[in-house]
Amino acid sequence: MKAFTSLAMFLLWHTAADSVDIQTAHGGPRELQAQAELQAILTKYDLRKYLFTRRVIFDREATNHAFPVLTLNVRFAGSEDELLSSFLHEQLHWWLRNHPNEMERAMRQLRRLYPRVPVGLPDGADTEYSTYGHLVDCYLEIRADRQLIGETRTLEVIKRKPWYTWIYRTILQDESKIAAIVAAEHLNAD
Repeated sequence: MKAFTSLAMFLLWHTAADSVDIQTAHGGPRELQAQAELQAILTKYDLRKYLFTRRVIFDREATNHAFPVLTLNVRFAGSEDELLSSFLHEQLHWWLRNHPNEMERAMRQLRRLYPRVPVGLPDGADTEYSTYGHLVDCYLEIRADRQLIGETRTLEVIKRKPWYTWIYRTILQDESKIAAIVAAEHLNAD
């Protein structure tokens, strides 16, 4: 029975990996490497509860973004944990986009908690609105990372992030406050 369960889990994960269409924009070596690495990640980890869009493009010239198509640059090719974290981050933007009312209420509460937030990299996001939104998205990313790769590896990944530094630092410092807001608004993705 144990072998059957392991085989069944493998087939479920394999099916989830196969259901993600991973493309490259230019077909260069780093894009192809990142494509293969993400495919391996999708096979290795059970990410079904974090798949909100099934189309991904690697573009060596792009900045990571979620819309209209989840697009990742090749910066983290060669680093499984960082690629996984970036993929989850962009997937979670799709989750939050599908919960606009809950997100607006959460952002109002975050504005009261943090009346002034940084705008612009490396500390904040492009706009004030986006910085507040990233407090939720990055919290969910950290939470998902911990579930998949554990506390130690998650902290290593977060420490190496070259952007959203105030956002990640604030989440780690005030995690219980942000977690309570996210939970109250039913924004946890699992």
